[in-house]
Amino acid sequence: FQVKSENKKTIWNTEEVPEGSEFDDTWDPREKPEYEISFKQHVGTEDVFFGMTGKDPSTACCEDIVIKIKLPETKYSDITLDIQDKVLDLRTPKKKLLLHLPYPVNSKEGRARFLSEEEILEVTLRVSRKFELINFS
Repeated sequence: FQVKSENKKTIWNTEEVPEGSEFDDTWDPREKPEYEISFKQHVGTEDVFFGMTGKDPSTACCEDIVIKIKLPETKYSDITLDIQDKVLDLRTPKKKLLLHLPYPVNSKEGRARFLSEEEILEVTLRVSRKFELINFS
């Protein structure tokens, strides 16, 4: 076993550490909120009636990830949300959620809204994909 670093005391390279692991705190007593992940795709008449673009209902053809997080007894001002390319980190005084996302996202183009009557935070993130024949956006 050889260390590939200039510093011989280093036991791993920074490339080997998964993104978001710096946020993971197993000793944090806050509970994990309930959440739901769904996928959204933009379709037009050419997709629905003619199938011209080749899109199908699979997640491979979806442009957005929508995450709905239940936050009972939480105010909007108490929510701290951090989005990385592959990680969503949500913190409130009573809840904590570290979620590794199923696809890389564009963290600069996301949006979140808090539905106060339902006590749900809805986060919509644009999936960041390499250029494909199906997904041109």
